[in-house]
Amino acid sequence: MLSKNALKEALGEIPLTAEVYWSLRQGGGPIDSQFSLARLEARLPEWQTQAQAAARGAPAGGKSILVFATLRYWIEHTSLLGLTLAGLGHDVTLAYLPYGTWKKAINRFDLRRRNAYAHKVLKLAEPSMKAVSFLEPRGRSTQLPEALQEKVNSLALRDAQYTLQVEEIDKTSDLFQMRLARDEQTAMAALQWLEEARPEVVVVPNGSILEFGAVYESARYAGVKVVTYEFGEQDERIWLAQDANVMFQQTRALWESRKEIPLSDHQRKQVEALFASRQGGRQWKNFARRWQGAPSEGAEQVRRTLGLDSRPVALMATNVIGDSLTLGRQAFSDTMTEWIQRTAAYFAQRDDCQLVVRIHPGEAFKQGPSVLDVLRRSLPDVPEHIRLIPADASVNTYDLVAAADVGLVYTTTVGMEMAMSGVPAIVSGQTHYRGKGFTHDPASWDAYFEILDAILADPAANRPDQAEVELAWRYAYSFFFEYPQPYPWHLLHYWDKTDGWTIEQVLSSKGREQFGRTFDMLAGEAIEWDALLG
Repeated sequence: MLSKNALKEALGEIPLTAEVYWSLRQGGGPIDSQFSLARLEARLPEWQTQAQAAARGAPAGGKSILVFATLRYWIEHTSLLGLTLAGLGHDVTLAYLPYGTWKKAINRFDLRRRNAYAHKVLKLAEPSMKAVSFLEPRGRSTQLPEALQEKVNSLALRDAQYTLQVEEIDKTSDLFQMRLARDEQTAMAALQWLEEARPEVVVVPNGSILEFGAVYESARYAGVKVVTYEFGEQDERIWLAQDANVMFQQTRALWESRKEIPLSDHQRKQVEALFASRQGGRQWKNFARRWQGAPSEGAEQVRRTLGLDSRPVALMATNVIGDSLTLGRQAFSDTMTEWIQRTAAYFAQRDDCQLVVRIHPGEAFKQGPSVLDVLRRSLPDVPEHIRLIPADASVNTYDLVAAADVGLVYTTTVGMEMAMSGVPAIVSGQTHYRGKGFTHDPASWDAYFEILDAILADPAANRPDQAEVELAWRYAYSFFFEYPQPYPWHLLHYWDKTDGWTIEQVLSSKGREQFGRTFDMLAGEAIEWDALLG
């Protein structure tokens, strides 16, 4: 006898079976709480009306734009984004996939029921915005081009790492195989649609993981301009990238425009106030996240607390394993885990100095293994000159920075703040501030250990000079205050934001003055930093 799930898989292959069942038994509503678009369904008629009214006064010559999303909250977000672009006069199509989670497989019968439900809801955006499902490929081909397949293979690996919050993945596992199949299906559906419709621009959140990454890679392969976006810790701000993965936070062009310009008094006060709040564990203005939970007690107090002596101190500030800001960021190591293990092994043999490992406070909010687990496997007997500081420890990271002679980082922003504090920082991952002139950026293991040896041999002689410290402060201002662009609807507390900024308000003269350039860049207009910075 077939199991319930096997029966649903079989029924899911019979045309219209799932859709008819959904219509008769669910009455046009959601099939489960995991994928309910009830709030979106209630708001879409109002948003569509506002977008349609705005579009009547929009200039001719708008672009054909594909916006893609999956997962309930991203579909909600991109629906409003797409309708706003439509209100600006663009021809917008929202492509969607009706997944409620990226972690678990779903049978074809339930997936097709969700698909029918999502299509019914998103039709409320017509005629301002069309909706199309990427659940089924449009053509007969079932094999991706070789170059795109390689990208999708790498994507599936990142997906499994991101899901399990580890870097070592068994490619025979059910999770990896499920992610690979979904990414392949999405890439195929996207590529076939792009080759048929030939939009001028594709807009996709994130672009580095999950089905978002599959659509991004398909757009790049098809030669279609693609814009990726994400959100950081600031309210009413968005990160943007064009023909690039936004999670790499490519600030090179911005930095080329900014690096020679000294900070004004006002700018310096802004970044000093922000830095002081981060050091003190306080929230500041529109920065929603407060990773640092412990107040500052000073370098000498933290030395006493940890029992540090006069030997040179190296501070390793780790990232969260499996975070999308670390995956695929290796500069010379295979993974961040390998960097942690080899660095720990190096210091285990060096009792002439001390190592303090600060586990990222963000680990307190994650599931999966901790960096502590990695270190304890590497160092079953932790030497007396090595201190491991757990994520939830009442130790202020910036007190550790003040006590350190050298900083070791992968991609965490703490490396930039070490340089701002006059501490030499060795950067081992491909982070946005690497190569900007104020950090050590080795490209091999030999270079990494050579730099570390030199600094530990004479910490005082290897501190950044004043020009390098000033450069770090300029870069920090650019990264926090110039790189993020104004945008009304942060993903965090999204529905509260939609009440504060309606489409009508965003597309008013006041709203366009504040957000207009951002929506132009989302629609593919070139990011001109000289013009943006005035």
